[in-house]
Amino acid sequence: MNGFALKLIAVVTMLIDHVTAVLIPEGTLWYMIGRSIGRLAFPIFCFLLVEGLLHTKNVKKYLIRLGIFALLSEIPFDLAFSNKTMNMAFLYQQNIFFTLFIGLAVIYAMSIIEKKYANNMILSNLFDSLVVIAGCAISILLLTDYQYLGILLIVAFYLFRGNKIVLTIAVFIVTAFLGNPLEGLGTISMLFIWLYNGKRGPQFNKYIFYAFYPVHILSIYLISLLPMFQ
Repeated sequence: MNGFALKLIAVVTMLIDHVTAVLIPEGTLWYMIGRSIGRLAFPIFCFLLVEGLLHTKNVKKYLIRLGIFALLSEIPFDLAFSNKTMNMAFLYQQNIFFTLFIGLAVIYAMSIIEKKYANNMILSNLFDSLVVIAGCAISILLLTDYQYLGILLIVAFYLFRGNKIVLTIAVFIVTAFLGNPLEGLGTISMLFIWLYNGKRGPQFNKYIFYAFYPVHILSIYLISLLPMFQ
C-alpha cells in the first residue's frame, strides 16, 4: 500500500467522522458507527506527517503550509463544530492543522537534538523530553484538536518508526489508555500502516489534500443549515 492509498483512507474516514459528528444525532447507532470509523483517520495522518518530515526537502516550508491551512481552516471548523459566535469560538477548540503543526515542530526539534547530541544520550533524552512537554503544554493552552494526545501520538510514530510492533503498542496505549476506549479503535489503522510499502504512489497537487479539509468542513456546515437538519 503506497502513501497515496493511505491518504485516501485517512481522508475518507475523516469525512465519515465529520459528517457523523455534525449531521447525525448523538447517541444513535449510526452515530457510534460513524465516529468509530473516524478514529482511523488521525493515526494515519500522524504516520504521514512523520514520513513527510523524513522525506521533505524543506521542513520549514512544510511547517508554513500547515500553519497557513490551520488559519484558513479555523473559521469553517468553528462554524461546524463549536456552534458558537465567532468571537468566542477561538476559545473553544482549534482545528487539527494546529495539532499537526505543533507535532511537526516537536519532532523536527527532536531530530535536530538527536543529531547535535548523538554522543550524549543523557542530554539528548533530556532535551527531547523538554521539547515534547513544551509541545503538549502548547496544545493544551491552545485547545487544539486531540490536544496533548495528538502530540504524544505524533511523537510515538516518530520514535518507534523502526519497530512496527512497539509502535502499535504505543499507539494503543496513547489512544485507549490516555484517551478513551473509542479512541483506542484508532489502533486498527495500524493494519493499513503495516501494509505501507514506502512508495508515494500517484502524485497530484499537494494542495488538493490540504484544501480538502476546510472545504469539506464548510460544506458539511452549510448542509447542516438545511431545514431537515434543524
